[in-house]
Amino acid sequence: VQLVESGGGSVQTGGSLRLSCAASTGTYCTGWFRQVPGKEREGIASTYTGGGSTYYVTSVKGRFTISHDNANNALYLQMNDLKAEDTATYYCAARRGARWQCSTMNSYDIWGQGTQVTVS
Repeated sequence: VQLVESGGGSVQTGGSLRLSCAASTGTYCTGWFRQVPGKEREGIASTYTGGGSTYYVTSVKGRFTISHDNANNALYLQMNDLKAEDTATYYCAARRGARWQCSTMNSYDIWGQGTQVTVS
């Protein structure tokens, strides 16, 4: 699996952004993570490209939506109602495995290059 991200940028508080990740074909777990300098990388959402098993961390639940487009081999993170504390470098990630493994956020081993999101 190869991952190439796009879609970061700067936005005002309350605004929206959609992150995209060009991926390879196949069935696997995919997740979105974010990291602030000096802090550990945080897993914020995951799903299975074969369908089902969507997970969100509490801080983004109801505001962010993870999705995938198998026809175009693309992964997305729609981010609405953005807050200053969402400012971070965002990464898409993937791992081989079964659906039930997708929410184990410390098990991902394939990473995109990261994209900066700044909310002010």
